[in-house]
Amino acid sequence: MELIAVRFDDVTMWVELIDGRVLGVPLAWFPFLLHASPEQRADFELSYSGIHWDALNEDISTAGRAGGHDTPPKGGCLRPLRVACQCHK
Repeated sequence: MELIAVRFDDVTMWVELIDGRVLGVPLAWFPFLLHASPEQRADFELSYSGIHWDALNEDISTAGRAGGHDTPPKGGCLRPLRVACQCHK
């Protein structure tokens, strides 16, 4: 699952994949992003393996199944990124 863009609104991280899909992931799945400022969220690096926030010392791996039906563990982050919500093409 190769990412080409990431953007945020108040409650969702939007991830654009190289195949044209756009996936919405609730920020609630990633408490470090939910509680980060918009500036902190926007300060990331994309790589083939995922997304890295240097200032937050956090990473999200893109290993996993786009379009799967995984849900986050209670009270925790979901890493690697396994997306099951709001898929748009």
